[in-house]
Amino acid sequence: MTTHYIDLRVVPDPESSASQLLGALYDRLHLALVQQRLDSIGISFPGYSISPRAMGNVLRLHGSDGVLRQFMQTDWLKGMRDHVRLAEISPVPSAALHRTVQRRQFKTNADRLRRRRMRRKGETEQQAIEAIPGAVERRPNLPYVRLHSRSTGQPFCLFIALGPLMQAPAAGSFNSHGLSGVATIPWF
Repeated sequence: MTTHYIDLRVVPDPESSASQLLGALYDRLHLALVQQRLDSIGISFPGYSISPRAMGNVLRLHGSDGVLRQFMQTDWLKGMRDHVRLAEISPVPSAALHRTVQRRQFKTNADRLRRRRMRRKGETEQQAIEAIPGAVERRPNLPYVRLHSRSTGQPFCLFIALGPLMQAPAAGSFNSHGLSGVATIPWF
């Protein structure tokens, strides 16, 4: 149950923007959650906005008091401490509503989809073009964090969507990015 939270505010400098630092911080968080096999820490972005599209400069961790304290005692912020301001671990406000914070994936590149179809189905390029028109491409309007794949090293955008606000929390576990389509975090 997510009874407590801690805010981590990134502090930009002339060489790094807030969005770059937020991505680097989130990369570190993901690695630490994987290494420690934690599924009890959820995340949110208090500065999240659809219009204008933004994630803000705060990454909020949610969990129990004990889990957050133990996690923050590890050295997962190594190399980021000069760029991050930590708040105290605090109890969630009693009147907070709840919602899910989850990843949304989009099939955004028709050429990539066509190449994949050609490999999987043994089709020609023309057959793949007929099967997958250019109109299939979607331009997501959700805020995102730019991360780097641990397996390929390639940068990618992790699009974040918020579920509806709810009065009561929903229990569950979080993935290695601190996201869940089932488990809620307090939203305040």
